[in-house]
Amino acid sequence: MEITVQKTDNPKEKPDQGNLGFGTNFTDHMFIMDYSKDKGWHDARIVPYGPMKFDPAMATLHYGQAVFEGMKAYKSPDNRILLFRPEKNMERLNNTNDRMCIPRIDEEFCLEAIKKLVNIDKEWIPTAPGTSLYIRPFIIATDKYLGLKPSSTYKFMVILSPVGAYYPQGVNPVEIYVENEYVRAVPGGTGHVKTSGNYAASLKAQAEASARGYVQVLWLDGLERKYIEEVGSMNVFFKIDSELVTPALVGSILPGVTRDSTIELVKSWGIKVTERRVSIAEIFEEHKKGRLDEAFGTGTAAVISPIGELNWEGRSIKVNDGKTGRLAERIYQKLTGIQTGELEDDFGWTEKI
Repeated sequence: MEITVQKTDNPKEKPDQGNLGFGTNFTDHMFIMDYSKDKGWHDARIVPYGPMKFDPAMATLHYGQAVFEGMKAYKSPDNRILLFRPEKNMERLNNTNDRMCIPRIDEEFCLEAIKKLVNIDKEWIPTAPGTSLYIRPFIIATDKYLGLKPSSTYKFMVILSPVGAYYPQGVNPVEIYVENEYVRAVPGGTGHVKTSGNYAASLKAQAEASARGYVQVLWLDGLERKYIEEVGSMNVFFKIDSELVTPALVGSILPGVTRDSTIELVKSWGIKVTERRVSIAEIFEEHKKGRLDEAFGTGTAAVISPIGELNWEGRSIKVNDGKTGRLAERIYQKLTGIQTGELEDDFGWTEKI
């Protein structure tokens, strides 16, 4: 399939790199591709970024059949444009499509489309420390029909946003509230895929945690409310003595690309990594024994986010005296160094555009 290109006649002014925030500025162009049962995926095009017209009966507005991914592009010191393990995002997008009854995409073609879009808007890639170009591929159901069934038409779109740190704290530790009342996902549900409804379901708990002064929510399992699953939009890790522990992927946890990279990286350093069920009671007990050295989240948006405090059932514990741990800092420096091309990529994770 050929990708047609229509460039904008009215380029926007680029934002101040020192005040980007996250997900509030958007580049000049976007990618769109349509799906219908008779044509399959077709009409791939790059067009000027802007509003679109949709019917009020569009399926995704009523039944939530929508999926997305999150990736980043970086500009290296020698001016290369790098993506970080983009094939993993395309693979996960198709896994999400399968679960949400959305037609699979051609992963190789869509990755080439993303590269072409990023290359067209390459001047938008920020170069200030801690910044990047966030890439948001997503698919929405577009049938004009009120009735619960998979749509027969879809749009695959990609938009780009120059971003700074996901959390205002940057790589400094954040305070986390352990959620006991609400649940995010259960085995057999959609917690293991990146569909929009998962995030809508998390908003109530997040709002209540924010009102209590906490930055994020730590989710427990939906059946027993005792086993740790995720932190908001991140996977979570705990360093207990000399071992790094993370919740096993049991069907209700998103298999993060940064999570996978962290496991592979830490193992290469000779540190034991264990994927298993981890209860919140165990973490509090290990802290009491003085064995909980660090806790941190991993994700595309924040990369590594150290956890400085956990509040569970009215009890609070400080992790590593509320400071960033040495392992979290080491992982962050290595991953971001690889992503930006400042350090040697020993794993073959980066892909040049």
